[in-house]
Amino acid sequence: MTITEQIIKRLEKLEISTEEISDILGKTGAIKGMCPINSGIYLVGEIQYVCAYNNSNWPVHEQIRELHEGKICFVDTCFVDDYAIFGELVSNFIIKNKKAKGIIVNGLIRDINGIKKNAFPVWSKGITPVGCFNVQVNLNPEIRRHIETNRLFYEGSIAVCDDSGVVIIPKNKINEDFINKIDFMRKQEDIWFDCIVNKQWTTYDTVCIKKYLENSK
Repeated sequence: MTITEQIIKRLEKLEISTEEISDILGKTGAIKGMCPINSGIYLVGEIQYVCAYNNSNWPVHEQIRELHEGKICFVDTCFVDDYAIFGELVSNFIIKNKKAKGIIVNGLIRDINGIKKNAFPVWSKGITPVGCFNVQVNLNPEIRRHIETNRLFYEGSIAVCDDSGVVIIPKNKINEDFINKIDFMRKQEDIWFDCIVNKQWTTYDTVCIKKYLENSK
């Protein structure tokens, strides 16, 4: 089992939240404005990168043919205005045909009723009824640089998704030390809840001055 698989398995078992992951990453990692379409879903997985550009979703249709089973499809955007990248049809193809774990759209989507009806695990930055144009577009040097840079970062990274949004664990953080930090974070959360709920301590005593450490000396 690879270290990526170990971390994913540990996160799934413990259901470590996006808040906890962001704390482990030093208050970083969250994609601003990313929200779930369907609530109550916890999703963790390795990212496969896809990109829409120039107000067209033609490139998305091309790229999702090569999606690997069990990955989270991360759909990036470059030079896309306020258009939905896709909706229910493409979501259905990605989830059911390609057997992806879930979808993260770094932009807008549509057909929300269908996505909700099917309970697809989809996160996006917003919704609109107006879709991208389905036309073939050129890949200029600026877009190519954007895709190369973002693919290098996202592809192979781990996404953690829940009702609070999406947090990315970058590849350079995927190591044994991160597993240790996961275990430490979960133990700390258990201690804090015990102190506040069972011992009736204040949050100041628990979180700020960590009074429970006095008992361990």
